[in-house]
Order: sequence, then structure tokens, then C-alpha cells
Amino acid sequence: MSMETIGFIGLGIMGRPMAGHLLAAGHPAYLHSRSGVPEDLTGAGGVACQSAAEVARQADIVIVMVPDTPDVERVLFGEGGVAEGISAGKVVVDMSSISPVATRDFAARIEAKGARYLDAPVSGGEVGARNAALTIMVGGPQATFDRVLPIFQKMGKNITLVGENGAGQITKVANQIIVALTIEAVGEALVLASKAGADPARVREALMGGFANSRILEVHGERMVKRTFDPGFRIELHQKDLNLALGTARELGLSLPNTATAQELFNACVAHGGKAWDHSAMVRALEGLANHEIGGQAPR
Repeated sequence: MSMETIGFIGLGIMGRPMAGHLLAAGHPAYLHSRSGVPEDLTGAGGVACQSAAEVARQADIVIVMVPDTPDVERVLFGEGGVAEGISAGKVVVDMSSISPVATRDFAARIEAKGARYLDAPVSGGEVGARNAALTIMVGGPQATFDRVLPIFQKMGKNITLVGENGAGQITKVANQIIVALTIEAVGEALVLASKAGADPARVREALMGGFANSRILEVHGERMVKRTFDPGFRIELHQKDLNLALGTARELGLSLPNTATAQELFNACVAHGGKAWDHSAMVRALEGLANHEIGGQAPR
């Protein structure tokens, strides 16, 4: 069986290594990015295309990895977009993190052209993309998922078909709620511990052995203690995801009180110039409220 031809649109921090894995696996790949196609990808055999439409004409499976809902809409339906080049039997796979509601609309518009659509947002960040260890949450038809699964497996590890179109994006939004609220909880706990005179580094170690343990206590708790707030995952991107959560909740007539609070704490960080800080730096907003910065110092 010949390898499926891949299109990849959006070659930024995430897309570039993801496309690199597909090229390394031997897939013919047609590439397009607003900032130009990186030379390492063309050097590995990728073909640079002038437009998204050109990618869609050449490729069996077109992957999109861009920042936000309007970017996906532009890539798919704007001038020179995927919709101009797509044809029956092809598949569009949107791996961006965008609105679940808009996703259902985009899927219907692509399917009207005889093509199939999967929403497949990812978790695991830049490190997961580089290591081909992303978690991939998928919405769409089973048969389309089965067709694309071998391609997902070259980019990620934990790959789940959650449900119909939109279900992947809803799962990603749920993921980002849990992450934000857990960062907030770890931040409050370590600010309290530090203010009370306990060594926050040791408190974190003690808690990692118990029911309060989490990847966020382990990784981001360490960032809070060591003050290493270079991204990582930028606060402005997490804000985008929480906007999706709060906007979807509003459309469903649903209250997400602590998600709203987490977003306000991110807003406070941005007010202090922190939109590009790692999201673990939410703790800085809590430290501001406490007038106390977590220190790695031993208790006095």
C-alpha cells in the first residue's frame, strides 16, 4: 500500500516538528506557512507550496496547525484556502485548538465538498511535538479516524476518538480547564506554605507522595519554587483556551466559576507584562495578592 500524501499548513513551534516526523517516516508532504516553509523541512523532502489551496490539490490528507479559530477559518475558506483545492475522498485534519461550535460548522462546509473532516487538537506542548509524544483528542467519523490513525501515531502517543466532530475540541477545552485550575491550586498552596515559614520546595516534595500529587505539582510547582517562568506554554495561549471554555459555557447556559477566576488571574499577569510568561507564572498574581513571593529559602 502506498503511503498517503500529506499536506501540512502552519509550521510554527508545534507544526514544524510534527511535519518533520511525517517526513522522517517517508510520507510525501506538501507544506505551506505564512512565515515561509523552513529549510530543514524542504531539505528533508517537503515541497513548499504558495497557498493552502495548492496543498489541498496535491495532498490526500491536509493537516492544519495554526493558532486560533479565525486562522483556521482563513486557511480553510479564505482566498487561496483549502476549500478551493479540496476534492472528494480527501481528509482535512485540524490539529489547532479552536472553538468547538465553529469546528462543527467548518466540518459541515468541508463535507459539502465530498471530503472528510477530523478535529484533532493536541496536548503536550513543544516538548511533546518534538518527541512525537503528543496526546491527540479526535472528533469525527470512525472510518476517517481509522484512516488517519497511522499518521497520528507518528506524532503522538495517547490518541483517542472521543466522538463526532467538535468532540476533540471540547476535550481540549476540558483539559485546559483542569490544567489552569490545578496551577491555581498549587500556587495557592505554595504561597500559603511559604508565607507560613515552611520551605516550599520541601512542601512540594512531601505532597508529591500523596493524593494531591499531579504532573502540575511536579513540573509547575518546581517552576514556581525555582522562578523559571520562560515558556513553556505562554499565558496568552492559555487565555485563548479559557476564552473558548467560557464562550462555549455561555452558549450552553452554563456557569464555570473557577475557570473565570483562573482567567482573571491570567489577566492580572498580562497587566504586569506577563502575556509571554509560562502559565505556571499565574502564581505571580497570587503572590501579588499575598504581598509575598515564594522563596526557596529554609524556614527562619
